[in-house]
Amino acid sequence: MSNNQFKKGELYSFITGKASTAIGRRLQKNFKQANIEITIEQWSVLYHLWKVDGMSQQQLCDATFRDKPSITRLVDNLEKLKLVKRNASKEDRRKNLIVLSPVGKELEERCMEIANITLNEALQGVTNGQIEIAKEVLQMVYDNLK
Repeated sequence: MSNNQFKKGELYSFITGKASTAIGRRLQKNFKQANIEITIEQWSVLYHLWKVDGMSQQQLCDATFRDKPSITRLVDNLEKLKLVKRNASKEDRRKNLIVLSPVGKELEERCMEIANITLNEALQGVTNGQIEIAKEVLQMVYDNLK
């Protein structure tokens, strides 16, 4: 194996989740310390609903890069926690729109504050220029494969 292939192997490992996993674990830990009992997966659904309340389950699949059974399970669990509810679409009764409950809406400010703290921890010592380069490279990787 050439030295170049070894370095590509390291890059593959990093791109496929090393940094993402570390950030997710820290965010989960920070949520737990703040007595917010949601998972990172649930957070990702709530995050998108805070941006656009009333998304369909398919829109949530697309936004979170998850399949339909995963989103169904996540929404079921968020409903049990009384953070969201399903409403039948007025245009298409076969489609459910997922809307935030008052409790789900109230959680936004605390969660976003903890997420920002976590992101600041993760990006400590990283310059804005480095962040922009990383975003460009990862966008190129994504665009190449979509």
